[in-house]
Amino acid sequence: MNQSTAEKHPTPEPSSVEPEEQEIYAKHTKVYAREVHGIFASLRLLGVVVLLGMYYGIPWLSWNGRQALLFDLPDRKFHIFAWTFWPQDFFYLALLLIIAALSLFFFTALAGRLWCGYACPQTVWTEVFMWIERKVEGDRPQQMKLDRGPWNGRKVRIKATKHVIWVLFAAWTGFTFVGYFTPIHHLWHELTTLSLGSWETFWIIFYSFATWGNAGFLREQVCIYMCPYARFQSAMFDRDTLIISYDENRGEPRGPRKKSADYHAAGLGDCIDCTLCVQVCPTGIDIRNGLQYQCIGCAACIDVCDEVMDKMGYPRGLVRYTTENALEGKAAHILRPRVIVYATLLAVLFGALGYFISQRVPLELDVSRDRNQLYRQAPGGLVENVYNIKVINMENQARRYHLSVEGLKGMKLINRFGDITVPGGQTSTIDVQTRIDPVTLKRASNDIYFIVATVGGEPAYQVKTPSRFVGPVTH
Repeated sequence: MNQSTAEKHPTPEPSSVEPEEQEIYAKHTKVYAREVHGIFASLRLLGVVVLLGMYYGIPWLSWNGRQALLFDLPDRKFHIFAWTFWPQDFFYLALLLIIAALSLFFFTALAGRLWCGYACPQTVWTEVFMWIERKVEGDRPQQMKLDRGPWNGRKVRIKATKHVIWVLFAAWTGFTFVGYFTPIHHLWHELTTLSLGSWETFWIIFYSFATWGNAGFLREQVCIYMCPYARFQSAMFDRDTLIISYDENRGEPRGPRKKSADYHAAGLGDCIDCTLCVQVCPTGIDIRNGLQYQCIGCAACIDVCDEVMDKMGYPRGLVRYTTENALEGKAAHILRPRVIVYATLLAVLFGALGYFISQRVPLELDVSRDRNQLYRQAPGGLVENVYNIKVINMENQARRYHLSVEGLKGMKLINRFGDITVPGGQTSTIDVQTRIDPVTLKRASNDIYFIVATVGGEPAYQVKTPSRFVGPVTH
């Protein structure tokens, strides 16, 4: 390199500025959510009371001498009030899951994250744990002061009291959860007599720990980092979806002022920059920064902002439920094609579910042909096939059934047991034979049908199950 080139391109001196380091994962900072009152807070409270009332109360309800809602996995029976469903009824569960998913799409397209803000178990139990925390540790400033202070006897006592209440509530939650799978009265007896089984003990501890950890410690981290719904919700939003938004045109530029000040003359908007909307947010976001995936749609910021607007004498609605189109001064369309399509599909699916359940036959007939031999000779030159018959009574009371066969002219059913009585929710298994003169057979394999029908009692049911009859062809 010559001198002129070196002058044009001098060698850069080492910089004294250290390169900036960025962490991929930000360290968690505890969110201290301020308590808020208002119409949406009252709706959330109503949701908590109703949903937890159902969760803790339903297992203790009885229906016709049994637990009203019980998922009996060992016996593979699912009791839901008047109905008892079996694994053969998986179709109804699949249809119910489709309805649940479509309902989520419908409500999200209509009004954003209603599920997250009012009905999600993480939200509901977190609300209870935060309420307990406020009662024990005090409001937001008191909690922050307590956490910043040194560990002493008072702090240990307060923290221990909070966690004892949390653990007791979480344990009752875990016990109730297991009570949906093991009869809760029996479970309570085992608990009080210290005779719980290993699996019941494991699931009570597991679900209790999960409740304590998620609602007591993880809280908004579950919504932000663990829940997949926060990541794909935007696919269900459009510019006419009702979302919680800050009216930037009205609120900016923000700034503090006295209530009596002429803020318009000072060039200020309606936002007084009190940051209360941030302080009440359970995920710690600033709604004024626009729509964010961390927002769970709880509307706490609407309640607190409306309170501030009332105190300042400004119109409500600086933070409100609105649409992107409405914020831009365009016409909003709540009833639009996707909402109508979702609503129509939901109506059809609900109707189909109701129809199928009303037409459901609580009787199952399973026929297995003896495969040890194709056929065998019977007295009188007849040909005989042997079948294993299972009659499943899906009702809760015992029923008597009559078994018959059709499909081939002259076929006789040999049933040494006569009519079959099956206890409620039980299965009866018998072996029967069918016989026929081989002269009447036109094919080696023939279609036949076993029919089981109720004898006496109401309502009357009948089930027909296909099978095969195998025999020699003599012509």
